[in-house]
Amino acid sequence: MSKPPLTLYLAAPRGFCAGVDRAIKIVEMALQKWGAPVYVRHEIVHNRYVVDELRDKGAVFVEELDEAPDDRPVIFSAHGVPKSVPEAAQAREMVFVDATCPLVSKVHIEAERHHENGLQMVMIGHAGHPETLGTMGQLPPGEVLLVETEDDVADLMPRDPEKLAFITQTTLSVDDTAGIVAALKNRFPSIIGPHKEDICYATTNRQEAVKAMAPKCDAMLVVGAPNSSNSKRLVEVGARAGCSYSQLVQRAADIDWRALDGITSMGITAGASAPEILIEEVIDAFRDRYDVTIEMVETAVERVEFKVPRVLREPA
Repeated sequence: MSKPPLTLYLAAPRGFCAGVDRAIKIVEMALQKWGAPVYVRHEIVHNRYVVDELRDKGAVFVEELDEAPDDRPVIFSAHGVPKSVPEAAQAREMVFVDATCPLVSKVHIEAERHHENGLQMVMIGHAGHPETLGTMGQLPPGEVLLVETEDDVADLMPRDPEKLAFITQTTLSVDDTAGIVAALKNRFPSIIGPHKEDICYATTNRQEAVKAMAPKCDAMLVVGAPNSSNSKRLVEVGARAGCSYSQLVQRAADIDWRALDGITSMGITAGASAPEILIEEVIDAFRDRYDVTIEMVETAVERVEFKVPRVLREPA
């Protein structure tokens, strides 16, 4: 039997960003320099495939620093950590490497600068997400107020409404965040915002590609992890941009083929921590069932690279 035709739209950019690329490289270089095991506090990036690959090479993933021994190197994840974590590592005289994405570190520096200027911070982010916990943990308790939605803005009780600044998690929906920022400015006209938007280039670019691709598609899949904020935002952006079936899958095995019955066009993208090999796996699964024609939907070209920390570039 001949396979039904399917136009497969592939978003570009998609998948790994510079911060994720750097974080994975840091773990690999640490293993080369110090040998196994190297401990990593929290998943280095939110992707099971990546974490399992690094575990096979000798990385040991722990949730808290207490679980790592004093005499082995420890790496802090790309999402960033509260200030108390490197302080604890220093107190134990541990060798540690910070794999925090430089664009997350930029938000940390921003928060500290505003704090030094006597401003209380409002953070737009998701409660409990490692990046949010890391950013809020840069300042003393009570100095960062968290909002997740426009409704939360009405409940804010700042110390001084005239002395406020806001920062955001780097992986949020651009459109949702714009609404929250507008609500903050409406309620606190003197609130100070970032010099340059905190939502990172990779998050913005992947959302723009989805907005361009979604109206062409009967269905759309985002390759990513359920605990990946930027991946979940891509699913939401796809649905809002006109693709009624927009779903997250970790691997090709997760595809619900019955839900895709009768489609003639399909969109595929991937969150910033999903490797290209998983995207290829999904494409191959469609080739097994359809006569696939691939069309690229490219909205930006990324050439960003971040250096790894000097300690890894120096000989052991």
